[in-house]
Amino acid sequence: MRGVWHPGLLTLGYVVAFGALTVPCASSAHHPESEPELLARLANESNPAKKAKIEIRIGSLKLEQAAAAYNREEVEAGAKLLDSYLGWMKQAWNLLHDSGRDASHRPQSLIDLDIALREDVSKLADLRVHTPLADRSPLERIGAETDALHTRVLAALLPGGQLQDPDSTTPVNPKDGPASALRPGGSPP
Repeated sequence: MRGVWHPGLLTLGYVVAFGALTVPCASSAHHPESEPELLARLANESNPAKKAKIEIRIGSLKLEQAAAAYNREEVEAGAKLLDSYLGWMKQAWNLLHDSGRDASHRPQSLIDLDIALREDVSKLADLRVHTPLADRSPLERIGAETDALHTRVLAALLPGGQLQDPDSTTPVNPKDGPASALRPGGSPP
């Protein structure tokens, strides 16, 4: 008598075989890059979009280090790391802005910066909530500057007055300050 292969058994065989092939790859997953590795990549990169992406990663790393310093109650070290974070994010913005890239045709770099800044504003707000009132000043300053930078990035992504305050009919000038009212769940300034 001949064996009959059930389609489900054949599919299960493929899934098991594919799973066995991918498990070794998953165990050797890429580790997070360290600051020296990122700095070395940055020094060798000439593409402005790729450089900005590396600068965003370095900035995010600095924000993580700042949060860790605040959690250890090392407020001065945390404040310096926050300044470094903001410097890297501004540098990424300046690089993209000065490169002359048309955001309407190739927006991915600005979208990456937008996403990073949006997430960072949230992280800074969470960190501020868990920080004693006396130590919040640097967090509030960096949070406001990060929010203002995010507004400039949004204005570049949405040119022609598309970025508007929901309570008015006039476009928001990115130089005027934070745009928390422009985000879902945000409150007017």
